[in-house]
Amino acid sequence: MLRYTISRLLGAIPTILVIITLAFLLLHAAPGGPFDSQKKIPPEIKASIERKYHLDEPLHKQYLRYLVGILQGDFGPSYQYRGTTVNDIIKQGFPIDIIIGAAALLGALLIGLPIGIISALRRDSAWDHGSMAFSMIGISIPVFVIAPLFILIFAIKFHWLPAGGWDKGSWREALLPAAALSAPYIAYVARLMRGSMVEVLNSQFILMARAKGIPQHLIILRHALKPALMPLVSFLGPAIAGVITGSIVIETIFALPGIGRSFVDAALNRDYTLVLGVTILYGVLIVLFNLLADLTYSVLDPRVRY
Repeated sequence: MLRYTISRLLGAIPTILVIITLAFLLLHAAPGGPFDSQKKIPPEIKASIERKYHLDEPLHKQYLRYLVGILQGDFGPSYQYRGTTVNDIIKQGFPIDIIIGAAALLGALLIGLPIGIISALRRDSAWDHGSMAFSMIGISIPVFVIAPLFILIFAIKFHWLPAGGWDKGSWREALLPAAALSAPYIAYVARLMRGSMVEVLNSQFILMARAKGIPQHLIILRHALKPALMPLVSFLGPAIAGVITGSIVIETIFALPGIGRSFVDAALNRDYTLVLGVTILYGVLIVLFNLLADLTYSVLDPRVRY
């Protein structure tokens, strides 16, 4: 497994390099620049600014300079937020995204897994049809509808939780954003778990365990749960990266200072370095969590060997 892990990590280097290259070329190919604005800048001042940030150099030199900076752990200065580096922006916003994303993912697993398992055990029952119907509703309703609804109910009507903001970083400030972000993931987890569990419960080895007189709860815990988790693990690989990097909708509605809003603002203002920094971060997270999902297969299913 160690050899497989090392080979996957080495194989991820070309993938990340392609991501960096494509993002770099597409950003520079877009019309406009980081210092273009409605107010006309004198040519000599604009030339001085571009010379300071090496934007007057040929494109290939800018690309090589940026790659060298990445290897040194430096994503460069932000063109939009003067006097601030991309590293500072990521360090400031990424912990908030981790807290919200981890809470949302934990809630999705704690709620979605039991719903899916019970639905599989009570197949074609009222619980099964009702829970799967609510799951479809959770998938269909967008987050920008769920989030204001939560604010209206829990913040405005009952005054149980704050409507937004991130002053102290307490659990009260994180609960509503995490709940809104986790709602569609609860639905996905429940439906995936239900379908996978139904398939596993109809397998030959489960029928053999029942024939031996093993109690139902032991069959579920010892024999059915691990193989039923396999499709869910495949889903959770990119899903974890998605919830951790946050949602621009959630950050906007709840006024959270995460990197999602900074990323969109940077894209609109041609803040090349900030867009590239967040893109690289997102790509690395997807690669790492997909690798972690692949390694988890061997734990869940002893037949999987690398």
